[in-house]
Amino acid sequence: MSPKALDDPEIAATAWARFRGLMRWMALSGALCVLAVLGFLYWIGTPMPIHMIIATTAGVWCTFMLGTALMSLAFLSSGTGHDEQIDDRLKKEAGYDET
Repeated sequence: MSPKALDDPEIAATAWARFRGLMRWMALSGALCVLAVLGFLYWIGTPMPIHMIIATTAGVWCTFMLGTALMSLAFLSSGTGHDEQIDDRLKKEAGYDET
């Protein structure tokens, strides 16, 4: 039996390279988002002590990156066929097993 999905080293290397590339671009996009938020806060006249700048930067960027990472991993799993490798016992018990 040949390896499937992420078990195949070539497919895994390609998928993880795409994931890392996407995360790099999204880290840059997250930094731009942080700058936009800080710019907006400055523009509306919000007092900006250093602690608020640090907390806003960390909060916005980490939230942005967490959402990006989770969605990217979901697409990576689905796009490589990794999701189809699971053993769905509920389908087997209900008689819907197609194998």
